[in-house]
Amino acid sequence: MAWGAVFLSLQMSWHPQYRSSKFRHVYGKAASKDKCYDCVPITRNVHDNHFCAVNPSFIAVVTECAGGGAFLVIPIKQTGKLDPHYPKVCGHKGNVLDIKWNPFNDFVIASCSEDATVKIWDIPYQLLKRNITTPKKELLGHARRVGLIEWHPTADNILFSSGYDYKIMIWNLDVKDTVLSKPVKILDAHKDVVLSMSFNTDGSLLATACRDKKIRVIDPRAGTVLQEGSYKSHRVNKVLFLGNMKKLFSTGTSLWNNRQIALWDQNNLSVPLLEEDLDGSSGLLFPIYDSDTHMLYVVGKGDGNIRYYEISPEKPYLNYLTEYRSPLPQKGIGMMPKRGLDVAACEIFRFYKLIPTKSLIEPISMIVPRRSESYQEDIYPLTAAAQPALTAQEWLNGVNKGPLLVSLRPGSEAVNSPPQFLEPEPFTKATDLSQQQGGGGRVLLEDKQKPREIEDVRKWPKVEEKLPKNEQMCLSNGFDVFECPPPKTENELLQMFYRQQEEIRRLRELLIQRDVQIKQLELELRNLFPL
Repeated sequence: MAWGAVFLSLQMSWHPQYRSSKFRHVYGKAASKDKCYDCVPITRNVHDNHFCAVNPSFIAVVTECAGGGAFLVIPIKQTGKLDPHYPKVCGHKGNVLDIKWNPFNDFVIASCSEDATVKIWDIPYQLLKRNITTPKKELLGHARRVGLIEWHPTADNILFSSGYDYKIMIWNLDVKDTVLSKPVKILDAHKDVVLSMSFNTDGSLLATACRDKKIRVIDPRAGTVLQEGSYKSHRVNKVLFLGNMKKLFSTGTSLWNNRQIALWDQNNLSVPLLEEDLDGSSGLLFPIYDSDTHMLYVVGKGDGNIRYYEISPEKPYLNYLTEYRSPLPQKGIGMMPKRGLDVAACEIFRFYKLIPTKSLIEPISMIVPRRSESYQEDIYPLTAAAQPALTAQEWLNGVNKGPLLVSLRPGSEAVNSPPQFLEPEPFTKATDLSQQQGGGGRVLLEDKQKPREIEDVRKWPKVEEKLPKNEQMCLSNGFDVFECPPPKTENELLQMFYRQQEEIRRLRELLIQRDVQIKQLELELRNLFPL
């Protein structure tokens, strides 16, 4: 019996316990040639950034431009060969170093440059017919080139910029001025260039990686450093908040110049929870985290592969799944927001890989293999909506709220409809609760509709009168139910028109769904009470 027990323990040590996971078999699938973007003049700049930004409407990529900096904005469906004379966005006097789409408006993009400026651009809904040279807003605060920009994840019109003057500036774009020279806050906690910035889920904390090899966790509104740490054997390059797990993930190099990853407790940066050497290549590692699936992707600059892991709150924390391999090296990478994915194909993530050697942008879909063609709810939890949870001023005043959440189910009314608040008292309580929750609170857009809530639409005006004036109810396409300012420019008018078209389409779908539900109920009644 004793020998049998020893044999069994040895067998268990050699064969670790099987770990069940929905994402064990996720695989990467490159798009066919006709679904790629060909003949794209990708920048040759050596700056360590993604150089690409994507949303469900457009793909933006930094390009070469004589006498200044520029980037291209291509409609997401316009694949194939790009016209060599395709218009550019080219208002910068130096190379463009970073571009980021506004998470709450698919037609607004921010760019920063070696000319020490940050510019905000309005992109027209229709195809670009000529170069865009005049920005919507210009931010003039940095003394040296600006290398990084990040939009706040839940507050509208809050932008962070980081420059080679070692300063991080917080800008409130919710003002009428077209030229801003004074940020609302300057974070002056760094003694060298900031290499990476990352927010936690509700944007109340900012993590930074600096060239002085230190990771910092900062309260951006107070400007105070809450945690600071460096580890001799890990020279950090990029850092990332892992959602609400109270953990940070970083990539960097070891003392022997091996590429390395590390996991940290955000409340104790003295020693990493986990440290692992990957390989001896020289290219930077970009970490990308999907908080919905708890999957972490590590993309190597100059590599052709994408490693991916699953994060768990308990040890061993980091579970390696596999990697997507390709012989073509990537210079940069773009990521499609969750609302732009193909849920019918069980696609849980999509990268846009920049391949300058072939002037090609190649989409790569991460797919969960499933036989069923129906919507797979277990791999698509509620995700962040394209609407802000806070105004800029609310966030600056100290309010924290998690992102508004929506379902990705096709035709789901939760994605494109306002919450059904027909009883003002519960609504007020729910709002108070979300404010009390602070950083951990995620505000839910989806509520199960009750039949009585759709019986009488005439109740709406009465509810609006009872609701507090400062409470706002928004639609997914950006309309405010209580006040909708008239468009001032042709571009705004076009955007308003297309949004109205989308709202009409959504209402038609809603009516069709109601008809189907009515027919189903009629059939059930006939089955229960046959004539």
